[in-house]
Order: sequence, then C-alpha cells, then structure tokens
Amino acid sequence: MARAIPETHGEILAAAGRRFAVTGYKGTSLQDIAREVGCSKATVLYHFANKEALLCELMAPAIALLEELDARIAASPAADAQRVAAEGFVDLAVRFRREIALLRGEFPDLLQQPAFAHIQQISEHLVAAFAGHSDRPAARIAALVVLAGIAETCGEFLDIPDDELRPALLAVACRALEPTT
Repeated sequence: MARAIPETHGEILAAAGRRFAVTGYKGTSLQDIAREVGCSKATVLYHFANKEALLCELMAPAIALLEELDARIAASPAADAQRVAAEGFVDLAVRFRREIALLRGEFPDLLQQPAFAHIQQISEHLVAAFAGHSDRPAARIAALVVLAGIAETCGEFLDIPDDELRPALLAVACRALEPTT
C-alpha cells in the first residue's frame, strides 16, 4: 500500500537530507526524494521550488551561524581574531557535522550556485583569521589546511561525541596555526 502524501514540509526536507547523504546533492533527483517520502515529484515541487531550495533550507541554520561568526571575527581585535575564528568554526562544524557530511566533495560546485556564492567570501575571511591576518605563505597554507581539516574531520567522524571532538579539533588547530603576535 502506498504511503500517504506527506503532511509536512519537514518530512520532505528530512528525506532530502537522507538522500543527499547517501548519493550526494548532484546524485539525487527530486524523483528520488519523492520516492523516499512516498509521494509524487509534483508534491515535492508544491513544497519546494526546486532541489536548490531544498538544499538552501537544509543549510540555512548552519549558514546563518557562519554569517554570525564572520561578523564576530570582523568585530574582534586583530590579536583575538584567530582564536575567535578557530573556536567559532570548530563549534559550528561540530554542531552541523551531519550537514557537512552531506556536502563532502561537492562544496566547490555548490559555491557556484547563486544561493551559496557569498560563502566563498566568508571562507576567505576565515582563512585570513586562521592565518592571523598574515601574508606569509606558510601561515595561509596552515590556515587552509586546518580549516578544511576541521570540516572534513567533522563530516567523517559522526560517531565521536561532541565533547571529545571539539577539544581534539581545537588542540590540533592550536598546534598547526602560527600564533598571532
């Protein structure tokens, strides 16, 4: 017997998150999502304009906090920006590690979509803050490696409790980044 048409927007959103986690954003069609929910593609399109709208809504809470972090970094004194960036990004990555996991490997392509274009600029701000606003290549390289490593680690180790993951990530970041003076 076929399932009833989903009563909530959230059921479709949850199914999209599960499908994106299994087959990736690009590898998931609206029909795949509809099939998982047990409804028609037209029902999915009634609730969401397109697949990008689904992804935008799934990512909205994480993006909002990323934007808040960007503002906190910008308002921080230069001597504190690296610490604020590292602690803030680790907290964000740990909290939204399931969302990070669904985007693994697809992040560069997603930045090309208009809804996510501003994330590239925030990413550049994070790298600069992680580098202690240094122009030295070694500082910038370390910053990018640490930033990408935090995201990759959070997407990979979904089984490690937050209270163990957060301090481990911060310890690695402290060891890898050049201290600000």
